Amino acid sequence: MNYKNLILIVCVAMLFFCFNKKQTLPDGFVYAKDIIPDLDVELRYFTTNNFVGDTIDGYKTNKLILTKETAEKLKLVREELQEQNLCLKVYDGYRPQSAVNHFIRWARDLNDTINKQQFYPDVNKRNLFKAGYIASRSGHSRGSTLDLTITNGETGEPIDMGSPYDFFGEQSWVNYKVITEKQKENRQLLQTVMLKHNFRNYPKEWWHFTLRWEPFPKTYFDFEVE
Repeated sequence: MNYKNLILIVCVAMLFFCFNKKQTLPDGFVYAKDIIPDLDVELRYFTTNNFVGDTIDGYKTNKLILTKETAEKLKLVREELQEQNLCLKVYDGYRPQSAVNHFIRWARDLNDTINKQQFYPDVNKRNLFKAGYIASRSGHSRGSTLDLTITNGETGEPIDMGSPYDFFGEQSWVNYKVITEKQKENRQLLQTVMLKHNFRNYPKEWWHFTLRWEPFPKTYFDFEVE
């Protein structure tokens, strides 16, 4: 083997290593798919399909990170739903503080309303802080909060919850009345199975749950999702 070929092999090997290496997570955190290998993950803040309309700071890949306790409890939720031919889709889990800061900057730019019609048609952007949709700290940054929905086990499509994920408005409140009986039933199913496994809900967002007795109740992390 000549010298040039050896250099080429070494370079290829290094590139493969860099692209496949996982970051070292803080103690107590895991990649969710190490616990639930076939979990459906669609981190919306790694995409442009969100209320900002852009990839959010701190999201470098579509890898769900959670505290170990949260991932283990989520596995039990998924196993129970599978008995009904249902699955889970997770839209967000651990969220770095840099992402929260991105939301704050966006919320203060009152001229940036590119996705208003889709995500907050009835809310004035200047009121997003007062209404509780944007905050300076997020439970997601503690690693034990996640956003998710239930999907059809055969098609993989989300079941009808009566409002889209991350919709800012009363339609997303868990007890909103002006939806169909089936939509109410779907919301209740998610509430029931999550509560059974020690997840408490945020009443203004049907998709938002936090593990009871979370391991880092007062610590807000800022490592990137990568």
